[in-house]
Amino acid sequence: MCGIAGLIHRGKSSGVGSEMTSMLQALKHRGPDSTGFAVYGNANDGEYVMRFKVAEAEDMDGGFDMPTKIAARIAEVEKRLGEHGAVIKSRDEATAYAQRWVIAHNGNTEALARYVEDVEGTEILSMGNALELIKDLGDATVVSDQYNLGSFQGTHSIGHTRMATESDVDIRSAHPYWAFPYNDVSVVHNGQITNYWNMRREMERKGHRFMSSCDSELLAVYTADNLNNGIELEESLERSIREIDGVFTYLVATKDSLGMAKDTMAAKPLVLFESDDMIAMASEEVAIRAILPQEIDTYDPYDEEVRVWRA
Repeated sequence: MCGIAGLIHRGKSSGVGSEMTSMLQALKHRGPDSTGFAVYGNANDGEYVMRFKVAEAEDMDGGFDMPTKIAARIAEVEKRLGEHGAVIKSRDEATAYAQRWVIAHNGNTEALARYVEDVEGTEILSMGNALELIKDLGDATVVSDQYNLGSFQGTHSIGHTRMATESDVDIRSAHPYWAFPYNDVSVVHNGQITNYWNMRREMERKGHRFMSSCDSELLAVYTADNLNNGIELEESLERSIREIDGVFTYLVATKDSLGMAKDTMAAKPLVLFESDDMIAMASEEVAIRAILPQEIDTYDPYDEEVRVWRA
């Protein structure tokens, strides 16, 4: 089932945090288990917003020693950042287990991320110049309020409401997904990838990391691998239709772009609205009408259709 949504404004910033919240709340019936947002703001060279978690939400019922474990993990993350020459410029705590730190770093961000993720219970959700990735259990309003997304200003966003079918109900298995070394790439997906394990092993042989057993994460890793090898986003989307088996519709966002692809059978829905100022798309038109209540014309992309829009 699941629901996906994407939004991009051309040439201006807008309240994409609140807009995506409204779109995903309208898709709540498609995925009640978790909700995720990838939002894109202003990029600052040499600075990264690092969103990471040091536990799962369910771990918070693990007894009186959990706060001590979390504090130790956060202290170790700080230590490891310093060892790699990163400077923490600010830090915020959305929940006891979810952190948002702004860091300055001029070295190898992939090596830094791998070193941080070696800390027990720690996963970097995103580390981007423009990207901030937020996901948690609950519907869109719950997650948006918890992480103060209503005030987020930016150019574009993608989001996901998840109904768990083949993997756990936890933050690790929620969308969107991010994959290094491309720090501003995020992906949401509706469908099933049938050659997931073959392609995952191929990506792992190339040295890529997987943090979940959800087949959708493959799309983020696959995209990051292509972009890292000089392949343009549109070509990567076109290649995925030929190389990835299954039924899928997915959205990819980068620092300045939003793309979509549908497989050869076009079994998973997507409705699209486009104007001179903005593009909005979602699994159902009701999500687009949540932010554009006036009369609008929409259309359904065809099978094997690939589109890319620039902010």
